[in-house]
Amino acid sequence: MSGSEAGGGDPRRRASRRRVLAALREAGPLSRAELARRTALSRATVSSIVAELRDAALVVESDRTADGERDVRGRPASVVRLDPTAGAALGIDFGKRHVRVAIADLGHRVLAERSAEIDSDHRADEGMALAARLVGEVLAEAGVPASAVVGAGMGVPGPVNAASGRLGSSTILPGWVGVEAHEAMSRRLGLAVQVDNDANLGALAEWTWGAARGCADVAYLKVATGIGAGLILDGHPFRGTGGTAGEIGHTIIDPTGPVCRCGNRGCLETLVGGPALLALLEPALGPVTMRDVLERAIAGDQACRRVIADAGTAIGAAAANLCNLFNPERIVVGGDLGAAGDLLLDPLRGALARAAIPSAATDVDVVAGVLGERAEVLGAIALVLRGRSVTGGAQEPEPASAEPSSRRERMSSLR
Repeated sequence: MSGSEAGGGDPRRRASRRRVLAALREAGPLSRAELARRTALSRATVSSIVAELRDAALVVESDRTADGERDVRGRPASVVRLDPTAGAALGIDFGKRHVRVAIADLGHRVLAERSAEIDSDHRADEGMALAARLVGEVLAEAGVPASAVVGAGMGVPGPVNAASGRLGSSTILPGWVGVEAHEAMSRRLGLAVQVDNDANLGALAEWTWGAARGCADVAYLKVATGIGAGLILDGHPFRGTGGTAGEIGHTIIDPTGPVCRCGNRGCLETLVGGPALLALLEPALGPVTMRDVLERAIAGDQACRRVIADAGTAIGAAAANLCNLFNPERIVVGGDLGAAGDLLLDPLRGALARAAIPSAATDVDVVAGVLGERAEVLGAIALVLRGRSVTGGAQEPEPASAEPSSRRERMSSLR
């Protein structure tokens, strides 16, 4: 197929192709009907563009249904996905005590995944060295050459400056403060790395694949060692001017409370973050982990259930402020404590209903995340697939005007 035959010379046609490719990068496999809804193109236009992209080896179709959708004749609707052989995306998630790495093809299928524990006070170079080793392992397991990777996304637990990619002072990883993480990791891996706050990536993952799919306005609460919120506004991630939007863990609950790492007193995180909850239980239970607390609570331990419920009440009061400010339709709760389910969510919902204005409280649905501990690493992959970075703006996928002659050329056409 020539460039003119593919519509490559028509700017409007090329723009429509970019819209279809962007939708597939953001959402993964979609039926033609869903593509038409997401791109605001007619079904006839979508069908012809899909045919062009298929002939150009940029997309493939399969008979698997998308959310059970059927065509007008009642048959399962086929789905369109980016050609998985066109490249791969890496996701890297740094937590307080773990590093997790995954690789996925451009059709949103995870090919391999690894995780490892790390000291809670590790230096940035130690963490990045471990991540680089795990990257090598997932590439080998997936059988993907490094040359096929179109980019990497990386999540860190703290605010990331939108212009420089530098981590702010309120990160829970003290060995990372001031590090320009995207540049340092890019040098190690030899490819472009996009960096974002872990809660932002959790929001992106749950919005792309999980409990927030189909919602326009979403808050994702990561409740773990720290407490953060990732925000989706009108279908777009929102990070604020300097990358600190969503720092709900630094909402002041008790002005006379413990001093927080941010310098204030009585922040939400100092009262119901993971270390604070474990400290409350230690006199009664001795040293325990958050997993121990969750298991005990589910088994009926009243002390653990009380601590989790009190945490839900405090978080709900802070979440009410989010509801009053931007009126989300859904709040998704993830992170370590999110696994407590309704033990946490019921008191959270109750406190939110009491503190939010009635209309905002009525509008919002509070649910548990469905991606668990994988949410952030999947969000890092989604960051690459969307072509958006907090350190470099947006990139629209650029389709080829003729059939590419190699995988590298097809990869370039999708960047």
